[in-house]
Amino acid sequence: MVAIIALLASLILPALATAHGQGLRIACQNHLKQLGACVQMYAADSGGRLPDNNPGNTNTWVSGNMLIAKEATNQVLIQQGKLFPYASQVGIYHCPADPSRVAGWPRIRSYSMNGWVGSRFMETYGRSIGFRTFLRDNELAVAGPAGIWLLIDEHEASINDAWFLVTMDDSRPFASFPAQRHQQGYGLGFGDGHVESANLRDPESLRLGQGDGQVRAANIDWIRLKQITTVR
Repeated sequence: MVAIIALLASLILPALATAHGQGLRIACQNHLKQLGACVQMYAADSGGRLPDNNPGNTNTWVSGNMLIAKEATNQVLIQQGKLFPYASQVGIYHCPADPSRVAGWPRIRSYSMNGWVGSRFMETYGRSIGFRTFLRDNELAVAGPAGIWLLIDEHEASINDAWFLVTMDDSRPFASFPAQRHQQGYGLGFGDGHVESANLRDPESLRLGQGDGQVRAANIDWIRLKQITTVR
């Protein structure tokens, strides 16, 4: 009897774990979808302007450095952000599968915004000149909003401000790390409101968050992310 129970447990437990993981991934996608809808509503009420997303600027879509304990746990910083009047729930800024803590407390935010969206900052960054930044929703339309991501599930080792850096000149591949908590993958919310899951396929990518986190410019996951970050 004991052997039978052990056998059944060995069959059932992995299936339960898989189902639980899928449930968390769906919940994360739902949060990204809700935040994407908030971006669209904000733009509609702001004459087409997308919410500000500028490093060092506190008057942005959301503020707070997730590496600093007093900010990483401060709900007021989310409530002061430009998207919160449309979101109304602090919980949707956090991935349900994100277990990370600061000073023993869970972080309140897991998501960041594409650094090429919401400001012109990247137009003068490094050798990336020539790629588009997106300040208004009609600029996204020119580029194809279904092909440009706005929001990303960021790795707990790199999330600080709410601005996700992608260096199109390959000067710092994966300067910001995508999350790995969804079966070695992460979620993305796009300009047209749809959400996708991206799986990390290059073994090098799975070491992000360990050591210096540097990868080759030829990393297939890095190339894929660049392709949906901006256009010339």
